[in-house]
Amino acid sequence: MQVNAAVLRERNTPLVLEDITLEDPRADEVLVRIVATGICHSDVSVINGDLPLPTPIILGHEGSGIVEAVGSGVTRLVPGDHVVLSFAYCGECLPCRTGHPVYCVSSAAMNLTGCRADGSTAYTSAQGSVHGHFVGQSSFASHALVHQSAAVKVDRDIPLETLAPLGCGIQTGAGTVLNLFRPGIGSTLAVTGTGPVGLSGVMAAHVAGCTTIIAVDISDSRLELAKELGATHTINSSTGDLTEALREATQGAGVNFILDTTGRQEVMSAAYAALSTQGRLGLVGVSPAGTRIDVDPWTILGGRSIEGNMEGDVVPDMFIPYLIELNRQGRFPYEKTITQCGNLTDLNTAIDDSRSARVVKAVVTLN
Repeated sequence: MQVNAAVLRERNTPLVLEDITLEDPRADEVLVRIVATGICHSDVSVINGDLPLPTPIILGHEGSGIVEAVGSGVTRLVPGDHVVLSFAYCGECLPCRTGHPVYCVSSAAMNLTGCRADGSTAYTSAQGSVHGHFVGQSSFASHALVHQSAAVKVDRDIPLETLAPLGCGIQTGAGTVLNLFRPGIGSTLAVTGTGPVGLSGVMAAHVAGCTTIIAVDISDSRLELAKELGATHTINSSTGDLTEALREATQGAGVNFILDTTGRQEVMSAAYAALSTQGRLGLVGVSPAGTRIDVDPWTILGGRSIEGNMEGDVVPDMFIPYLIELNRQGRFPYEKTITQCGNLTDLNTAIDDSRSARVVKAVVTLN
């Protein structure tokens, strides 16, 4: 079938709208008409060349839409189902079967090569093959052909335009807090960087019952939004020593849990130095190659730890509906982070708005 897609032909150039021929679904695939897609930092990283993927490629990995067709082996989805798209996984390996699909042994092949796991691509232009299947989706297009594992069925009564970002950034921040940190009531938690991931961490900390929730950024407007979403303290890290400010906010005890979304060496090092005994620093930000964190080995003896994760180490089929229910209850108002930024023809402007932090989470509507 013919679809319309935004194609990255060369790094550091605008995406170009093109007519693309898309194959029919294979046995384990689902054809989804994309209704909306969020823009994630990882999309920008590919455009910038910081995340090296082959070009030409169709990006986008925070899609939502409606199932139009399913392969012969798909049994849990039917045409007409509303879905949120997330990452793809095989479902058969040990990480998948033990509840950690983001660490699937086929994860890189299925999500970060621009191809299916077998090296093929379902996308062709007049100029030849186009890479796709980005993080299981390639949602910068009118339609996406996804592995069935990447499609999470959701109720039809919620506007798909508001659901799009759940499949990556929002589940990463919330999943790190609720799925991995699991802070006890009365804990202290800080997030460094109040983009979509960090603000999702703030909302999740509020759900978890953390007593002290600290948001750190250099943008006063984002810090104000963090307070609206549940932060009890805010720190503008451009105005002083971050470690000292975090310790002051916890009366000198240090912070029990810190979620870093910046990937910046000086921020991560300062955050680690502000941990309490048995404190945990969680890293989800993409750091440039060669980035190091300053750690005094003696401090590790106090039970402090540094851990990284992808996508909050969640099972999307379980976690995304959970976040939607929290939202229904008014306890996880993630829609306050979203700015609707037009349609597919406005995608380059929306990407620029995301890159420059003029918006927190840009979402474009495609259909």
